[in-house]
Amino acid sequence: MTVLVYAEHDNQELKPATLATITAAGQIDSDIHVLVAGLHAQAVADSATQVAGVSKVLLADNPAFANALAENIAPLVVELAGNYSHIIAPATTTGKNFLPRVAALLDVSMVSDITAVVDEKTFERPIYAGNAIATVQSVEDKIVLSVRGSAFDAAPATGGSASVESVSVGGDSGKSSFVGEELAKSDRPELTSANIVVSGGRALSSGENFTKYIEPLADKLGAAVGASRAAVDAGYVPNDLQVGQTGKIVAPQLYIAVGISGAIQHLAGMKDSKTIVAINTDPEAPIASVADYFLEADYQVALPELTSKL
Repeated sequence: MTVLVYAEHDNQELKPATLATITAAGQIDSDIHVLVAGLHAQAVADSATQVAGVSKVLLADNPAFANALAENIAPLVVELAGNYSHIIAPATTTGKNFLPRVAALLDVSMVSDITAVVDEKTFERPIYAGNAIATVQSVEDKIVLSVRGSAFDAAPATGGSASVESVSVGGDSGKSSFVGEELAKSDRPELTSANIVVSGGRALSSGENFTKYIEPLADKLGAAVGASRAAVDAGYVPNDLQVGQTGKIVAPQLYIAVGISGAIQHLAGMKDSKTIVAINTDPEAPIASVADYFLEADYQVALPELTSKL
């Protein structure tokens, strides 16, 4: 068996989700190939060769792959699929976009968002908003998987010595074109890879309160800022900060939930955090059931005091 891992990157460096996916691949088989599809992405391929456990890096350098359009990436992966028993990608926006197309083109079922590898054909994945874990066994000859990055440790970025092989298959399908993108820029860590996350909920009441109370604490801790769906829907913060089943899945070392009641949707996105601290005026809030530490207090009093003592 040989496993093909799709590398998520920005044409300059590998994303942390790729390293976690390589860890999952290593639990399936020791022969791991990494596909780097992009434009002027030689630096990414070189980085991938250094990742521990990788035996070969395939570099598809083509303008058609510059922006990871699913209509172009999926046929490329399918053309390369013949030599592989497993095709794996991170369960990110990009992975969720192209990987189901790969499964459809190969006429196989897909196992999505796995959180554990039992054996080469058996995997665990969350269901019912994370309230239950299903053990799924695939009977396909070629297995297509997406991996929840927060469930696996990142593979060491150094220590490997893989070779790079250029591949010239694939190209522009003509079915879509890249028009543009607007990227949120921040000096804070990326939400899905941060070691510390400070999240606010509906109780913050306004975007100004996020700026006044949440952000100073996050900056002191070197943390990312998150939010509940209620806070996002209310317009307090942009939706790229949403943590939860329909937002981003995080599992930092420390998660601080401020004014968040703890609806199932939100818990599904953060309950795997190593340490959870909740600050809430309601001791019966559902967040208390998963919190390691619960502070019954008004955030307007507690957060400034906490921030001042750091």
